[in-house]
Amino acid sequence: MEQLVSPRFMQDRHQHRIEHIAAIRQRIASQSAQPLSAEEEHDLLHMREEEKIARDVYLQLAERWALRPFLNISGAEQAHMDAIAALLDHYDLPDPAHDLPVGRFRTPDFQTLHDQLVARGLRSALDAIQVGLLIEELDIFDLAQAKSRTRQPEILSVYADLERGSRNHLRAFHRHLQQHRGEYVPQYMSLGDFEAVAWSEHESC
Repeated sequence: MEQLVSPRFMQDRHQHRIEHIAAIRQRIASQSAQPLSAEEEHDLLHMREEEKIARDVYLQLAERWALRPFLNISGAEQAHMDAIAALLDHYDLPDPAHDLPVGRFRTPDFQTLHDQLVARGLRSALDAIQVGLLIEELDIFDLAQAKSRTRQPEILSVYADLERGSRNHLRAFHRHLQQHRGEYVPQYMSLGDFEAVAWSEHESC
């Protein structure tokens, strides 16, 4: 049985995330809100729901599988959601995740994807790990695309921060994939890019 994290560790991580989000909000507030393009607005709304998918799927899989990544990373995904929410507030954009419970989405495509990922992840621990890899791979891919469509410094800073976190999450799931002697074929990244991240060192973020 995998040794799970202690309550003190989780409390310390939670406090760190609170402080980190406060710093992000302060950094965003230091910039004046410039008009956004339609693409920039779409990307912010999209990433808010995509980070919610990650959080919600991990929370539900954590109830089924006693695997450390789901316990650790669901909290990190909440921080990712909060960082995007800070940008939505800064630009006075509507929050597509406002008041929605775990597992519910306003965008039908996100609802479908969420339901498919949860169903797959509940089949086995290995399937759950593969779902984690898929989610993080998708996050990295979409964040890179969104970065290419904006020049706003506060948005670029948040996207870069989330990318670092997602790369760390992918590394964590990849370590567990090795422990389970499983295989994974990248769906959004090239095999070379995926392996370059998966086998690289943890990043500070």
